[in-house]
Amino acid sequence: MIYDGVEGPLLWISKGDYEGEVQIFGSSKVQQKAREMIEELVAGDNGPGGFRRGRSGSIWSAAALQASLEDNPPQAIDWVSMRANRHKYEEMKWQDLPPLKKDFYFESEIVASRCEEEVKAWRKANNDIFVDDLKEGEGEKRPFPNPVVTFDEAFLHYPGIMENIVRVGFAKPTPIQSQAWPMSLKGDDLIAIAQTGTGKTLAYLLPGFIHMDGQPVKRDKQDGPGMLVLTPTRELALQIESECNKYSYKGFKCVCVYGGGDRRAQIKAISAGVDIVIATPGRFNDLQMNELINLHSITYLVLDEADRMLDMGFEPQIMKILLDVRPDRQTMMTSATWPTGVRRLAKTYLNNPMMVYVGTLDLAAVNTVQQTVLFCQDEEKKAYLFNFVHNMEPEDKVLIFVGKKIMCDDLSSDMCLRGLAVQSLHGDREQCDREEALKDFKESVVRILVATDLASRGLDVTDVTHVFNFDFPRNIEEYVHRVGRTGRAGRSGASITLVTRGDWRKAADLIPILERAGQEVPDELVLMAERYEKHKREKEMYGSRGGGGRGVRDRGESNWRF
Repeated sequence: MIYDGVEGPLLWISKGDYEGEVQIFGSSKVQQKAREMIEELVAGDNGPGGFRRGRSGSIWSAAALQASLEDNPPQAIDWVSMRANRHKYEEMKWQDLPPLKKDFYFESEIVASRCEEEVKAWRKANNDIFVDDLKEGEGEKRPFPNPVVTFDEAFLHYPGIMENIVRVGFAKPTPIQSQAWPMSLKGDDLIAIAQTGTGKTLAYLLPGFIHMDGQPVKRDKQDGPGMLVLTPTRELALQIESECNKYSYKGFKCVCVYGGGDRRAQIKAISAGVDIVIATPGRFNDLQMNELINLHSITYLVLDEADRMLDMGFEPQIMKILLDVRPDRQTMMTSATWPTGVRRLAKTYLNNPMMVYVGTLDLAAVNTVQQTVLFCQDEEKKAYLFNFVHNMEPEDKVLIFVGKKIMCDDLSSDMCLRGLAVQSLHGDREQCDREEALKDFKESVVRILVATDLASRGLDVTDVTHVFNFDFPRNIEEYVHRVGRTGRAGRSGASITLVTRGDWRKAADLIPILERAGQEVPDELVLMAERYEKHKREKEMYGSRGGGGRGVRDRGESNWRF
């Protein structure tokens, strides 16, 4: 339907796109004028110089399009030249950047006076902390700052930070904070590898506050945020936002940007002016590509739970985002594991980073958790679970992990029908329902939460007493992160993992995890791993002969070596 002006004709096209029946409404005068225009248009459609909007979507005739191409032939992109001049183009892109300050560390006399033997003994006693210099090229490694063992040693010159720490009531820094704070306050890029629940969030947030406040260009003169925290899930993003608000410093404004949230409200919050953006890569990349946020103002970047972001396939979005963040920024990366993908990401996007890791670079589950492995058939799993639930103590709180969303709903429904107070958490639930589920679990309105691996990273509930792995995780990294949901903040915890015959591929991965954590390794787990190794050898042997292995089958194999 087409309407032109108050007194113009009303046209109703009742059939088709290319051949149509047109009904004209209005006065006789305007009807006649419209009829003449339509006839002129149709007549010109096939005549010389005529035009039509064909199936290609163009209003220009083929002759006109051909003429334009002859006058302005498309030029081939000289990729060789572009690659050769890449550094020149990068310099042009970043030539007008404002000045940047990174070093804000004041080493106290007490910290500086610690001898090498004293520092080594402290690191050994505090979860076996190791430090390393990943600077590329030859030459001596840079000296590592000594760890700080009290908050005063780190933030004596920043009373606003100290006031917040005293208000919250923390007694002393965690091991990762003690060693990470001096490095990050000095302005070095930093990789922090530590188990879940060890305080990595504050390890980068507090230095980030100081970094932003100390920039030569003040906040009211900046056209965009100063800090960006990229994180894999909405739940983790919301928890980091909560930490930002809890330790609010100098009135910094913080906004949380994630898929599934109110996009319009998020854009409005950013447009109103913001200092810190905490975001999932997908939604933030969406805002970036639509030019709704300025990334050139970001001087402090955090890649939180980098291993999880790579597992979830966010590497392309991360790469696009970092193209628009100034290259001389300070970058912090946290991870619970150190697989090949995370190493590649660190080498590409961090500038001569320092590394601090607690424990070992190998996978190691939290050693404050008693880990139990039970063997059963698939049809027996629910009986094992309900037996555990009915034997829970009143103060117990359990997080039950499943592999599929449908099983998450199935188990939570079964428990509701049995009169149990339970919540569920998975990616298909509405954001408001997910937030309500987390709130109920944190506040102990319910003491049972059934979840997919969505919740295995960054779920900050300190009083979870048990983790129940109803389904074995898809890889051993997820096992580590699931188990890390309990035994947090100095508490002890317990995990129960159900293993069925279909999980035999992962048996060999689980054994060293249990051994390094000082846990009992069941004989059946060892036998299962040996059977799978034999199965693999037979498959390779018969497969190499082209026979197909006498019916030996496997649906797929995992990469076991880390």
